[in-house]
Amino acid sequence: MADILAADLAAMPRSAQGVPLKQAIARAQARARRRAFLLVLPLLLFILITFLMPIGQMLQRSVYHDGFSKAAGHLSVWFQANPAGTEPDEAAFAALAADLAAMKRNRLAGEAGTRINYAMPGTRSLFTAAARDADALKPPFRPALLAQDVRWGDPLLWMAMRSASSPWTADFYLTGFDMRRAADGGVERVAESNRVYLWLFARTFILSAVITGLCLILAFPVAHLLATLPMARANLLMILVLLPFWTSLLVRTTSWIVLLQGQGVLNSLLVALGIVDDGGRLALIYNRTGTIIVMMHILLPFMILPLYSVMRVIPPSYARAARSLGATSWTTFRRIYLPQTLPGIGAGVLLVFILAVGYYITPALVGGADGQLFSNQIQFHMTKSNWSQAAALAAMLLAGVLLLYWLYDRLVGIDKLKLG
Repeated sequence: MADILAADLAAMPRSAQGVPLKQAIARAQARARRRAFLLVLPLLLFILITFLMPIGQMLQRSVYHDGFSKAAGHLSVWFQANPAGTEPDEAAFAALAADLAAMKRNRLAGEAGTRINYAMPGTRSLFTAAARDADALKPPFRPALLAQDVRWGDPLLWMAMRSASSPWTADFYLTGFDMRRAADGGVERVAESNRVYLWLFARTFILSAVITGLCLILAFPVAHLLATLPMARANLLMILVLLPFWTSLLVRTTSWIVLLQGQGVLNSLLVALGIVDDGGRLALIYNRTGTIIVMMHILLPFMILPLYSVMRVIPPSYARAARSLGATSWTTFRRIYLPQTLPGIGAGVLLVFILAVGYYITPALVGGADGQLFSNQIQFHMTKSNWSQAAALAAMLLAGVLLLYWLYDRLVGIDKLKLG
């Protein structure tokens, strides 16, 4: 048996170095894989540092805020020892007084008050004022603090402090869903007059869908013209399509303000033609209409280019063959031409919709109060230094886009996209 095995090994093909050929091929493939990995390693590190890590930090910030918890150690102990809904007793107010004195020493009253202010607007000054007079507080602390400000007895304030006593919190997501902590420890909807985010979230996706649909209607004939014109004319038209990319976004947006405002070019032209009266000029700016018009102009090239990349490779002989077999122009378009453009339609729709959902500069300049999008609220909270709330809203927007992306993949198939 040993002689047979030795004979088989001797008969195996070997490399020039005397190593069995199968083993030599495995080693060469392993070296090729390592070399390929080292080549793409800089790109992987770039994506990790500039994309994945910021998203991870954003998600962490949306559920983590230690502005109050690190300054309220005594209250945190009391909250842990007493279940939600427990009425604050003298021990609770004594813990609050001790924490206010510590906030004064460590200069943390403003940061702690800011954290509670996110849940109950107007309470930051309550903490800063109480911390300034914390050394003058004497037992019993409950009547002493209530004498300073009756808001210290508000159950909602104590529920907000209970929630903020832990750095890990879902309060910012509750605010994003127009909800808040209730006095009994549960969750409740805010008053209808104070609801902002959910309707704005829905309006953002509705407006983005409208803009995407209008861009598709306008881009389809332009892309078809680009694909069928002679090369010289097609190149000239392509320059006109790409021309907006060579102009600053801010310049394009402000140009539309000049065109669409009440005393602007378009309204003045309509008045000169007698279409509208001078006193009935159209409101085309600082509203939802202005947002739709300007964003359509900005995003239209992103719809034209994917459509053109698909249409230019469709053989014209297919349509001629259908016509020769008796099909009408509409039947040829519906059953022959349109199905072949679906990959470009899917790519353009997905690209324009995702870009529209995340736009905030254009709505901020031309949208007014009626044309604002969800991203404008994110920018608002970032400028107000409420980064946790901005991160929670951004995470909600990211989740909505990913959900639609997943639905598109299930219904159409992401592998059918063609961007060029």
